[in-house]
Amino acid sequence: MNTTQKAAKGSVSVESFQGRLRLRLPRQICGNTNRYITLGLADTPENVNIAEQKASLVELDIEADCFDETLAKYKPQRHLSIVNPEEPQKVLTISELWDRYIEYKRQSLKPRTLDKLAILEKHIKRCPDQSLDEAIRIRLSVLQQTTNSQAKDVLMYLSAACKWGIKRGLVTFNPFDGMYNELPKHQWQDNSQPNAFSEEEKQKIIHAFRNHKPSKGIGYSHYAPFVEFLFLTGCRPSEAIGLQWKHIMPDCSRIFFEGSLVQVGNGERVRVNGSKNNKKRVFNCHEQLQKILLAIKPENPDIDSLVFPSPEGLSIHYRNFSRRAWDKIVDGLVGRKTTPYSCRDTFISEQIAKGVPTAVVAKWCDNSVEMIEQKYLDSHVLEQLKPL
Repeated sequence: MNTTQKAAKGSVSVESFQGRLRLRLPRQICGNTNRYITLGLADTPENVNIAEQKASLVELDIEADCFDETLAKYKPQRHLSIVNPEEPQKVLTISELWDRYIEYKRQSLKPRTLDKLAILEKHIKRCPDQSLDEAIRIRLSVLQQTTNSQAKDVLMYLSAACKWGIKRGLVTFNPFDGMYNELPKHQWQDNSQPNAFSEEEKQKIIHAFRNHKPSKGIGYSHYAPFVEFLFLTGCRPSEAIGLQWKHIMPDCSRIFFEGSLVQVGNGERVRVNGSKNNKKRVFNCHEQLQKILLAIKPENPDIDSLVFPSPEGLSIHYRNFSRRAWDKIVDGLVGRKTTPYSCRDTFISEQIAKGVPTAVVAKWCDNSVEMIEQKYLDSHVLEQLKPL
């Protein structure tokens, strides 16, 4: 028999019959009749791969003239596993599952996330009911302990912990799946409209910080370069707070955003590598920004020293800065509630209004085009434009 004849003789095909997979054997080896091997597998992409492997085995046996005419060799084998009755699958309480889940995830989480999870953990461990069978009572208990928003986060993370536990054989089901979606949206989801400043408001704010006079020993003009930097880069405040001179080219022509300095619950400032989205980015400075940086740059700066220290020479305490300097100067000036993050809204809206492509602005600010358009682009700024 030549090779061509052998190949024809050994061709085995995979077929689907009534939703189940089977192998059709070549008619040449079955007395010119149709003969099949039923595999007992549902017709799914994964099972098709298994069936094709089984077909290859049959073809190899045909080629080697050792085909099993009884077909027993190719039929599915039912394997029984021995289960030790002394070691049943362990179903954990929500507190035990939470501890294992957080320990597993700890190294990959940012300090601020860990800080948030520590608060959620308190609500979980206060629940009188700890069994997964009592998910409804656990939900009620958490809602009685805290706000809707925080309860939503607790249920979301418990669902994630259950999914993780199922994969590792620690629990058998996830009673919290989708439960958090039944609660009202977070306030930031419903009230997340961008709050950019107009050009006139921006100049008033910068002027007010530059010229703020001390009152009872307190003056906020020290923060003027910090505020201008926020307006001219659109970076997150924590990124500006954590910026060191080693992140800026000697001639101040380029900035490397490689991390941030964030505050955790006890007020401690923790350095985080990478951005909120775990990225690093380069920002090229225009002449105005370069001039501001050169003006505050020490003659021989310590590369690890902060570009924008507090008046005491420490890192800026964001919450204190927001509640005192920012609220005192800005909100009364513009007549509405704002935060330093409004500088980010302003930069993004201004750049897009000037014709810079949204994708480029997204790169500058470490965000997606979708998030830029949904959360940062203020339509009020665009409304001030006139057609060319």
